Amino acid sequence: MTGQTPERDISVSFELFPPKTEAGIEKLGHTVDRLAEAGPAYFSVTYGAGGSTRERTRQVVDAVASRSGLPVAQHLTCVGASRAEIDRQAQGLWDAGIRRIVALRGDLPEGETLAEDGYHDGAELVEGLRRIGDFDISVAAYPEVHPEAASDQGDLDHLKRKIDAGANRAITQYAFDTDTVLRFVDRARKAGISAPIVPGIMPVANFASLKRFSSGCGASIPTWMEEMFAGLDETPDLRSMVATSVAVEQCRRFVAEGLTEFHIYTLNKPDVTLAICRALGLPATIRADRAA
Repeated sequence: MTGQTPERDISVSFELFPPKTEAGIEKLGHTVDRLAEAGPAYFSVTYGAGGSTRERTRQVVDAVASRSGLPVAQHLTCVGASRAEIDRQAQGLWDAGIRRIVALRGDLPEGETLAEDGYHDGAELVEGLRRIGDFDISVAAYPEVHPEAASDQGDLDHLKRKIDAGANRAITQYAFDTDTVLRFVDRARKAGISAPIVPGIMPVANFASLKRFSSGCGASIPTWMEEMFAGLDETPDLRSMVATSVAVEQCRRFVAEGLTEFHIYTLNKPDVTLAICRALGLPATIRADRAA
């Protein structure tokens, strides 16, 4: 890998999730205003499990685009829908001027299977999107291997299928062991994957919640993190300081190895994300108020 890259070359994107209430959406607007000051390349907006927030996701995508003036990527999954339904939705996004998509198979609700007449994985979904329009497509990558993958090589082969189908980049699931991510990138390059691989960065908002979520998605929590965050869920200001330092140290390791694009899972909380950006030399404004 290459050596140190100047911090001015760093770029970030921010992931948001659709709030459940109108009040939450209004609050998210203030969060977007603050995050936009860091100059992200784009925002992305997630789906709920099984596409359960599809309509609200679209509402938030439109609101974020209008409010920030920046590109917004809509997550799109193929769970619970036929190819014709997904194609109609993709055409609607294209017609509405949405050009960025994060294409995912999606998590299957318990007891459900993919529709027989649907797209069966992320690679098929990317192929379908390419038939609709010239989208900018991001897909997921798993440095610690997807929980449903038969092997690490099979998982890497599937990522290559998604890239070969026309994806522009891969965004990794968060992984706190930086060496694991760097080894994954090296393996991907040796496998012929030349598209950008963007590390996903997860600031720790609540360590207990993070552990529960991570256990279901195959992300490991190193022992040193357990020790570092022990007891800090009751002291949020100190936890935020520690979370910022952990994320910044990881990003700087990546920069030193030539990775300068980061996708930050903001959890709709701007403070730590902006602190990370400021530490990396991006123009983030840190405010004393907690209005957002």
